[in-house]
Amino acid sequence: MSLAVTSEAAVSAEAARRRTFAIISHPDAGKTTLTEKFLLYAGAVAEAGAVKARAGRRHARSDWMALEQERGISITSTVLQFTYRDHVVNLLDTPGHRDFSEDTYRVLAAADAAIMVLDVAKGIEAQTLKLFEVCRARALPVLTFLNKYDRPGRDPLSLLDEIEAQIGLRPTPVTWPVGVPGDFRGVIDRRHGGLVRYRRTARGSTTALEELVDAAQAAAEEGDAWRRALETVDLLDEVGAELDLDSFLAGESTPLFVGSALTNFGVRHLLDAVVELAPAAQPRRDATGSPRALDAPFSGFVFKVQANMDPAHRDHVAFVRVCSGRFVRGMTLVHGPTGRPFSTKYAASVFGSERETIDVAYPGDAVGLVNASGLQIGETLYEAEPVAFPPIATFAPELFASVRPRDTGRHKQFHRGLAQLEREGVVQVLRDPDGDPAPVLAAVGALQFEVFAHRLADEFGAEAELRPAPFKAARRTDRQTSEHLRRVPGVKVLSRSDGVLLALFDSPYRLQRVEQDHPEWCLDPVVQAG
Repeated sequence: MSLAVTSEAAVSAEAARRRTFAIISHPDAGKTTLTEKFLLYAGAVAEAGAVKARAGRRHARSDWMALEQERGISITSTVLQFTYRDHVVNLLDTPGHRDFSEDTYRVLAAADAAIMVLDVAKGIEAQTLKLFEVCRARALPVLTFLNKYDRPGRDPLSLLDEIEAQIGLRPTPVTWPVGVPGDFRGVIDRRHGGLVRYRRTARGSTTALEELVDAAQAAAEEGDAWRRALETVDLLDEVGAELDLDSFLAGESTPLFVGSALTNFGVRHLLDAVVELAPAAQPRRDATGSPRALDAPFSGFVFKVQANMDPAHRDHVAFVRVCSGRFVRGMTLVHGPTGRPFSTKYAASVFGSERETIDVAYPGDAVGLVNASGLQIGETLYEAEPVAFPPIATFAPELFASVRPRDTGRHKQFHRGLAQLEREGVVQVLRDPDGDPAPVLAAVGALQFEVFAHRLADEFGAEAELRPAPFKAARRTDRQTSEHLRRVPGVKVLSRSDGVLLALFDSPYRLQRVEQDHPEWCLDPVVQAG
């Protein structure tokens, strides 16, 4: 057998071990807690939050940024890699707040599946419905976890109806609760019909104790709670709400699990489902729609850029999703947009804010290229055979603000920070090449401006003055139309660093009027196709 054949077989075998998924939810649904409990069950931490590595000196919080810990919310996505049941799991933790949905969307482009976490008391909330719709639009396989069942909440059957009605995914419960929300006795695993009963551990810092109870014992000890749960399971059987792997992989149904991340109830069932049900890395379609074989020469795309994860070094990391081939640290790749050689001397496997040098990676992995200043989000790296992957979509901005440095003596730091935060996609930066030199920031939500100002001051030592800009809507346009728009009152045409022209309107009514009066003008509601 030739060395090439052996290498190709090794790539395919390693890709089959990979599970790369994102966790999405609305704020406070328990996403970050679930992330840390996955690490606990995988043995990556000895207790929830404390890393075994480095003699336990560090903490494995996925919310590593100071502002995240201060505000108690996830602001930026992180990449966590660990092994579980002889599989390599790449967990992409995402922000839950709608204001950071653009960052989540970029991460979803690198994922092969997603876990949707719902608070059993709240169900699906409007502010993050958009993200769930993105999963459905991309036919991304979605596992659902009804969280916080140890607290009072809604009837789980009503949540099944809500998932199907609002997201268009058919729920197929794999586990079903015994007891009502707030009186959680355990779950029926529909695959074998027995009761899995849990016992709490101190502060949920270690794995929950599980007891498998047969039906006769469960009926005797749980009484009406067991009887009502069985009646509901019979109803689910009658309506055909059965686990269907084909429809799940097609993005049509969602296997559903019930539990409590805080107490670790049901976490093992969900993590097992990731390796048993979620797809391994598959051939990615390139920009022409052709699948790139897993064993083809190396290719990957940048889905995230993040600076200053390690304040001691003040570097930045470009996260690359490996799509094909075998990555070897030190290999020279081709930078797709320029055709120039790109060195990968500094490559790392990232664990929250922690990093370790990585020598080899395979399809499905996320490699952090350190100090890769020439890489932008969405760009492709490849070896041998040229390839380009579809661009990563951006959301149309809804809020705008002008920005200037408070201290003109810090203008160098201000512009350095502005360029870096723009590269990361923290905000979109718009400029007028022929007018006011002060840039305009564009964002999906107001918290993006707060993060921008905080990081500019904290990481670059440049405080910014932000003032609301009088714009309410944005449309992509072309150079010919822009010449007409510059003569329209209440409209300003600015450009992004990638050359895209955006027409900003001072009201939705003016936009509507312009569209009605000039249907031939280029006013694309999509900022960037994905």
